[in-house]
Amino acid sequence: MKAIINGKIILNDSIMEQKIILFEDKILDITDDLPDQVDIIDAKGAYVGAGLIDIHIHGAGGADVMDANDDTIETISQLLVKFGVTSFLPTTMTMSQEKIECALNQIRIGMNGHYKGAKVLGCHLEGPFISETYKGAQNKAFIQKPNMTWIEPFQDVIKLITLAPEVDEGYEFIKAMKLKTDIKLSMGHTSTTFAKAKEAIQLGISHATHTFNGMSGFNHREPGAVGAILMSDVSAELIADKIHVNPEIFEWFYRVKSGNIVLITDSMRAGCMPDGVYDLGGQEVIVENGSARLRTGSLAGSVLTLNKAVRNFYEETTLSLPAVYQLASLNAARSIGVEDCKGSIEIGKDADLVIWDEALEALVTIVEGKIVYER
Repeated sequence: MKAIINGKIILNDSIMEQKIILFEDKILDITDDLPDQVDIIDAKGAYVGAGLIDIHIHGAGGADVMDANDDTIETISQLLVKFGVTSFLPTTMTMSQEKIECALNQIRIGMNGHYKGAKVLGCHLEGPFISETYKGAQNKAFIQKPNMTWIEPFQDVIKLITLAPEVDEGYEFIKAMKLKTDIKLSMGHTSTTFAKAKEAIQLGISHATHTFNGMSGFNHREPGAVGAILMSDVSAELIADKIHVNPEIFEWFYRVKSGNIVLITDSMRAGCMPDGVYDLGGQEVIVENGSARLRTGSLAGSVLTLNKAVRNFYEETTLSLPAVYQLASLNAARSIGVEDCKGSIEIGKDADLVIWDEALEALVTIVEGKIVYER
């Protein structure tokens, strides 16, 4: 048994001090009493939070999920814990079906792996069921209609699918996915109308991919995908790098969505790497001054880390740290249905814990009770 002492514990709605977290692979207790014969981790007055969860990340540290080799997922996993991420969804791109399936097979291996890093929870399939109009950095040559047949063998791997509702004729794919699987569906890379978006949400869309980016915008006569997201209870991703979205709207967006936001990175292989020329989905990307773009100027993912997304959102709003923190922890867990075991510091949940300094830089990262990173 291990114990974290002297920490400022970030709960869902408050910060608790002078309590002890007891854990093995699960959180056993939050108590005043320190048992005998425990391994003590002294937080020395630092913050202690639940592990962050990145449900939308293509790569980092020079690795990309679509590389689909033995080292890719492990490289990303081991890097993420340095930034307090304890679990994640490796995210695919719109490429050939063969390449996507290779990536899915590699992610399956990662789900069963025992890396000294962040836990692989499954895959976020971003495309190929998207709109050409709002493809962004996705390759239009590989866009296709939603296809249940080739999803079925990967139901154990895929946890989230980004699609454009308007390319799903009669919403047959959305209906089938809702009826036959536990996979969550997300609206993204879409030119949908407001009416179609509303209907798709009623039929099974429960999430929105990098809100505001890669979708039909809000207009007072045609509210588009953004309008449907703002006026529904779907969880909404946000890339809070202050490049994809103007930080002036962070707090407004939080209040309109009643806090139902999920901070993500959408990081590509250049994450945590020097500026230079990289690739994403087979397309050349120029990374400069914290921005990743195709040569056309289109944004191509980000080089953001999730702890920085939390810090950016916190600094640009009047919200409390617990309120912002859960946008990258509990809300992320809820959006993919793992909130019963991850996302917050509660007795019985997985011991995914991070000790943070005042700048929200990770000092110690713990995954399912094991220390996987110490600064």
